Amino acid sequence: MSDTDAIGVRELVEGAAGVLAEAGVGSPRVDALELAAFALGLDRLELVMAPPAPEGFATTYAALVERRRLREPLQHITGATTFRYLTMAVEPGVFVPRPETEVVAQAAIDEATTIEAPVVVDLCCGAGGIGLAVATEVRGARVTSVDASPAAVALTSRNAAAAGADVVVLEGDVRDRALLSELDGRVDVVVSNPPYIPPDAVPVDPEVRDHDPDLALYGGGSDGLDVPRAVIAAAVRLLRPGGLLVMEHAEVQDAQARAAAELTGAFTQVESRPDLTGRPRMLVARRNEAPGVEDSQP
Repeated sequence: MSDTDAIGVRELVEGAAGVLAEAGVGSPRVDALELAAFALGLDRLELVMAPPAPEGFATTYAALVERRRLREPLQHITGATTFRYLTMAVEPGVFVPRPETEVVAQAAIDEATTIEAPVVVDLCCGAGGIGLAVATEVRGARVTSVDASPAAVALTSRNAAAAGADVVVLEGDVRDRALLSELDGRVDVVVSNPPYIPPDAVPVDPEVRDHDPDLALYGGGSDGLDVPRAVIAAAVRLLRPGGLLVMEHAEVQDAQARAAAELTGAFTQVESRPDLTGRPRMLVARRNEAPGVEDSQP
């Protein structure tokens, strides 16, 4: 056993936390613990009950910490993340689910639980978190998840199988006005975390800027809202009278998102709702009970 292997797990984790903090990682101690648990093959690690460092652990752990120091996403290193009650696989090339999107999923779940056998569509599904949360938390939910990325569709399919969730997963572009036409007027909830970043608002965090795919980040148009507007247009077509649209957006886009929904003439109760930090990050709008000829596409 080398001298480094003789050092305890606790000391190695504390040292790694310092390294990650110096590199600007936002949650250095949490990440250091996660990497140690991953290297040890544990679901989680409590330092008060940390096992002795096995032979070779220090070397393996140092390599993982170095990857994180270089700002590779923690989820790419471990290959997994949690989203609500799910543990999901993640991989390079597919957007990593964020904790704030759990609030978006909650709004969709709250609505779906009021309906028997609700029909729910998750547009721009990424790794599948929102749709899978609905499918696993709402009894009898019939969920369809859609993404334009073949990699996202494949990953969502694997995550659905791992969760034992009966979800239809399809490749498709939300801007295609024929997308899911067989469900026109039959959907109870349309939920989406679409790409919405404007082209000149390049993310600061290297984990996002350098690792999340552009397809999942940039929403198109000068304001980043081309894809979100397409989500709203799809919701106009897909939702039954009284159905609900729930869509994530940037905190500076709340007024524009509401205006886009109101412009269709197809929604009532159009509002912005806050994320976990109180910022307006979610559009919620209810389809008119009696849609008519005034409805238009944004």
